[in-house]
Amino acid sequence: MQDIAARVAECARDERLPAGGTGRVLPLAAEAWLAQDLGISRREVQMAALLQGIMPRRYLRNQGNLSVEGQLRLLASRAAMVGLGGLGGHVLEILARMGVGCIRAADADVFEEHNLNRQLLSTQATLGMPKAEAAVLRVHDLNPAVTVEALQDYLIEETLPKFLDGAQLALDCLGGLASRLALQRAAAAANIPLVTGAMAGLTGYVAVVRPGQPGPAEFLGQGSSAEDTLGTPAQSVAVVASLIATEAVRLLTGKPSPLAGGMLLIDLAEMRFERVSLG
Repeated sequence: MQDIAARVAECARDERLPAGGTGRVLPLAAEAWLAQDLGISRREVQMAALLQGIMPRRYLRNQGNLSVEGQLRLLASRAAMVGLGGLGGHVLEILARMGVGCIRAADADVFEEHNLNRQLLSTQATLGMPKAEAAVLRVHDLNPAVTVEALQDYLIEETLPKFLDGAQLALDCLGGLASRLALQRAAAAANIPLVTGAMAGLTGYVAVVRPGQPGPAEFLGQGSSAEDTLGTPAQSVAVVASLIATEAVRLLTGKPSPLAGGMLLIDLAEMRFERVSLG
């Protein structure tokens, strides 16, 4: 490990930082070369840099919001996400760019034409492709330091515990209502927080559910979803997904969530945001 650290330090550069001053930075090309030359993963290179206070250049614009220590903690974290459609694709994109080290994700569907209006992983080239497969390809292209374990499978109450095993956080990026309560209960049994969100038309919600606390799934039921009548426009998906990802990063870096035990209600038609308690 000392040899790896020394090699990384040799490749680091003193650069001007966005917030002012200078700092040690590891260029992307050096990161890729070191991984190949040393026969280690990109994540190991990034972590070796961060342990020495060297920021991989790809994360420079995270500074101001994340310290070197916070970035290291994020890179060492593990999250489990159910759903890789509208919400899940956007959340996955943000977490990969931020540098969440390991993301376990599940979705049994393939991309269809009606997904093109809002699902980030859905393109004309990926139509007919399993969403799980597209997720792996996208993250590898974005940030090879992030590991994605993607399952093309519908998770049920019996399989959720194994899926959540080892994760520090569960993410509910499901469409509809049918499986949300089972995921909330599984997260509680695993003793990890759940970040959940949903949208329909220009409305939506985001909530953080601590183990043992009530969550939206208990109040909304498991029947038909308002998505069917109000639609799923791209802007609503992007807003709700960004808020889910914000809380995920906050929790994975050890910060308290202002939404813990509560829910943020979103009305984009009136540009109104309201926080309510679920306690």
